[in-house]
Amino acid sequence: MTGTVYLVGAGPGDPELLTVKARRLLGEADAVLYDRLVHPEVLQYVRPGAFRQCVGKAPGGHGWSQEAINHELILMARRFAKVVRLKGGDPFLFGRGGEEAIALHDAGIRVEIVPGISSAWSAPALGAVPVTHRGVSAALMVVEGHDPDTMEWDILSKTEATLVLLMAMGNSPIIAAELVAHGRSGNTPAAVIERASYSDQRVVRTTLAQLATVIDKEQLSNPAVIVIGKVVDVLPPGLLSQLTSENPARFAL
Repeated sequence: MTGTVYLVGAGPGDPELLTVKARRLLGEADAVLYDRLVHPEVLQYVRPGAFRQCVGKAPGGHGWSQEAINHELILMARRFAKVVRLKGGDPFLFGRGGEEAIALHDAGIRVEIVPGISSAWSAPALGAVPVTHRGVSAALMVVEGHDPDTMEWDILSKTEATLVLLMAMGNSPIIAAELVAHGRSGNTPAAVIERASYSDQRVVRTTLAQLATVIDKEQLSNPAVIVIGKVVDVLPPGLLSQLTSENPARFAL
């Protein structure tokens, strides 16, 4: 008899942003396989004595391959009754949760999905950037930025939607240049939220034309989310200060 695998979203980082169900499952699981970017404090909720394994990937293709993770999940489900696959953010938003669900289903293993808070909208919110705002932006486009060759530049440069770029830091010079080359104004507001929800979170506001320069100057790095659109400048400075008064994050305006 095989167990059940729960594909669980861990949220953007802060353990207090875990869902109630995620926290409960961590306390009940016989085994937990977690991503590299899961906050270490989240693991405090894992039941003592439970099997733990980091199956994270790293930039440059280092770490576990997706095929190896799928195989490990199948092995764990055949060994334990309750297995949690803990993934940063939400398992179905650039989390390859769909691939894992298919692999488990094909192996005859029961799967349950537990959504998590995605950094695509929580990171901007924590950086005081509303991704939609009446009269400014009524739509949101979440784009994976690790491969610029696959990005639809004509669509991305002409849309009025807010652009949220994930896994895009390394390609930010190419992305910014292509957006401007295809017609997006270089004066479009942009923001980078680095290590959202962590105690050392940083938020930097700039323009699309200056995005790559500012990232280099401020030495911003992953994990980070890039937001491009008029919503970046929606909130007045006084409100920004109020919203972040209890947050130790450093803001550069």
